[in-house]
Parts: sequence; structure tokens; C-alpha cells
Amino acid sequence: MSSPNPKPCILVKTSLGMEKIAAARIEEEFPWLRAEPLPRGFKGLVLVYGCKGGEEEAIGERIVEADRIIPVESVVEADPEKIAEEAARLARERISREECFAVRTVRRGRHNYTSIDVNVIVGDRVRRATGACVNLTRPDKIVMVEIIQDKALISIQPGTIEWRKMRPGKNDVTRLFRRLSIVQMPYLGPLEACRKMGVRIGREVQNFEVRELVVAPTGRVNTWQLAEFLNGLREGIESRYRIQLKSYHRGARRVPVYVQDLHQLVRERRNEVIIVLEPEGEPVSKVADQLWELIRSGRRINVLAGSREGIPLGVYRYADLVVDIAPGVTLSTEYAVASALIAFATLLHDRLGGLEVEEPPSTSGGEGGEAEAHHRDEA
Repeated sequence: MSSPNPKPCILVKTSLGMEKIAAARIEEEFPWLRAEPLPRGFKGLVLVYGCKGGEEEAIGERIVEADRIIPVESVVEADPEKIAEEAARLARERISREECFAVRTVRRGRHNYTSIDVNVIVGDRVRRATGACVNLTRPDKIVMVEIIQDKALISIQPGTIEWRKMRPGKNDVTRLFRRLSIVQMPYLGPLEACRKMGVRIGREVQNFEVRELVVAPTGRVNTWQLAEFLNGLREGIESRYRIQLKSYHRGARRVPVYVQDLHQLVRERRNEVIIVLEPEGEPVSKVADQLWELIRSGRRINVLAGSREGIPLGVYRYADLVVDIAPGVTLSTEYAVASALIAFATLLHDRLGGLEVEEPPSTSGGEGGEAEAHHRDEA
């Protein structure tokens, strides 16, 4: 990292491909700075040299291509012991005994250690130097270590700089979805259309990890059309499930799928909660209190969605609620269930904190019928 001033003062992180644009914009707005895009060839990075003070905030205000702006407080050799020693020195002045901290290391290049190794060594050294506790989920301070080949950039920042998917004030809506059985009339018609619709619906129900999906035809249906729809469902569920296994830190559960005639299902589940999604119903915003009481009842919640044909009118008499998700809009088959689940979660979000997490019962009967949980190997 050759420069008249060998130590960078700011590290800017950008979207891939935006490095040179961000660097050019920084130099245009701040002529006294020098911006180095792609240091050592590493994408998504811009090193900034020559700060006089206050440039970090100004870059954030003027350079929209800058996703994260990290002030660099120290640069040392990329050796875990030297990083830990320098981090402890900075922490003595920046982290009090009453605070908690976390170490976040991003390592780029080839080394004989991992980012986790650095986190452990630095965390122990900072803890001993400050007497502060470690809190990986909601730290007061973050010790940031950005390793670029043979150099380590160190910074201590407030914990509020992190954007987190889950934080205080946000309730996990999966605890709602796990109580819902989706009853979907199959899409029947041209074979190619049946399969494509099945894929789309399969991805949607797996995306929300509902309790189960029941494909519910009415009366006699064409075998090949139903088969194509079911094959599409399986393809959609599996494709989304594989993505969830890779991207989730928590477990992922494959949604089980069953087939049952709609009228017989309603007869069998007449003592359970039945919610029909049809435009003849009440706007969803007006039934929030009723919906919440039904969710709290502890009974299985069956959400019925039509297809090219709507839910038969006779079923309405057995329904606890008939709900219109988007008055004036006829939702296409693949969006109806997803729209309803999002609407339910939005309406009930603030009440979900006290709702117990309900694990759907394990089932047997072959592939696709078992509740599974897998975790990503973080090592």
C-alpha cells in the first residue's frame, strides 16, 4: 500500500464494482485526500489517505457510493499478537469497565490463522486490559480489525454502527408462521403453467416456513395437471430450502406437503380456526383484533387460498374469518398466500413478543414430510 503517507486514515467499503467510482468521487469532493481503490486487488474497498479531521462524517453525507466508512485509528503488521497488543492499548482509553464489547475481524489474503483466531486473541487481551465484558450480540463498543494481506487496520467504534436483522423492538414473525397451515387449491390448466405456478407457490411457502402446506382440490381433477403442479411445488420448496440452509444462522425447516380434498379437510378441521382469503371478506386491517384472538387460541390456524377458481361459497359458513388482503385488487394465485402472511405479520408484529414459539409436530412418511433442522458450520 504505497503512499506518501503510508498509513490510511479511513477505510471505505463499497458495493462490488463501485470502488473506482467511490474513489473518484472522494477525490473530487475532498481534493486534499488521496483515495486508493481495490488495495492489493481486494474488491469492495477504498483506502483514504491525508485526513485533516472530520472527513469521515463528510464522506458519509456526500458520497452515496460509500456503504460503510470506518476511521482507521492504527495500522500494524497483520500478526495476531501485534494486533492484540495495539487493540488493548486503544481500548484502555476507549472502553470502560462498565461497558461490553465485541471484536469483529475481516481477514483478506493468505494467513496461517483465521478471523476467529484473531477475535479470540484480541478479545482476551482487551478484556484483561479494560475489565469490560464481552457481548457478541449487543455490544457497547466494537473493536474492528480489517486485515488487508500484511497490514491490519484497527478501529474502536460504538456498537450502534452495526445494522442488525434482529434487535430490541423487533419480534420474530416465524413464531406466527409456525402456527399456520396453508390450504392451497391447485393451479390447473396448461401443463407448463401448472408446473411454473407450483414452483412459485412452493418457494413462497418455504420462504415463510409455515407449519404445513395442504394442496386441496375440489372434486375430480386432471391427473397430469395436478402432478405437474405437485412436481413444481417440490422443486420450489427444495430450491428455497437449499438457500436457507446456506444463509441462515438458525435452523431451517422443510415445509411438509399433503394432498386432501378441500371439502373433506373443512369437515375434518371444523373445530379448528379457518380463515378464507377472498375479496368478499372484510379488509384485513379491520380484523386485527379478531385475528389475534384466533392466533392466541392455541388451535391450528388454517388459511385457505383459491386458485383459478375461488374458495367455494359453502366453505364460508365454516370460516372464522373471510379476509380481503387488498380491496380492489385481484391477487394472482402465486402472490395471495405471501401477501396474506406479510399482512398478518405486519398487523400483529407488536403483539408477537408474548407468543410462545410453537414447533410443528414431527411427521413421518418419507422425503418432504419430516420437520428438519440444519445448522451452518461456522468453523
